[in-house]
Amino acid sequence: MQTQTKAEFTNFMRDYQDMVFSTAARLAGNDAQAEDISQEVFIRAYEHFEDLRTSGTAGGWLKTVTTNLSINYLNRYRKRWRFFSEMAQSAAQDGDADAPELEWAIPDTILAELSAEQRSAIVEAALRQLPEHQRLPLVLFHFEELSYQAIAIKLNVSLTKIKTDIRRARAALLPLLQNGGGARDTLDG
Repeated sequence: MQTQTKAEFTNFMRDYQDMVFSTAARLAGNDAQAEDISQEVFIRAYEHFEDLRTSGTAGGWLKTVTTNLSINYLNRYRKRWRFFSEMAQSAAQDGDADAPELEWAIPDTILAELSAEQRSAIVEAALRQLPEHQRLPLVLFHFEELSYQAIAIKLNVSLTKIKTDIRRARAALLPLLQNGGGARDTLDG
């Protein structure tokens, strides 16, 4: 790569590094893993930079690659579905899967007095406390805006399991947000 192109890639990487890292961190739930994933994303971007540097959809391409690499990373290194899949199947047989959806909205008073940056830190901290099998579909649904069906296909699990995991993640997330996601101490002190 020529010196000018290297400088362009450096600027390209700086423009997108926060988005790539935050997407990977939300999905992986771990900064060290997110750094590894981000590095791999930018290696792939470097390999495709001739096309990406003039593309108006480079950000979307990076987000898709980050999401896919995060999922692949989690699938490769963790046995996350076995226990919960059995529970979800049991719950579906008991009719739990047809239970009404919980609302995603949280009371305005929980985070109202905080700045956008503080709210973001609390949400990120709360998400990291969720078990991976709940956090991953919840993030894919709410942050990556994938449909239940698309998440089920991407994670290679049943649609019922995805709905159950997201519903339970929302239920688990509310008290974490009410308690400041474990981040209030760091915000105040």
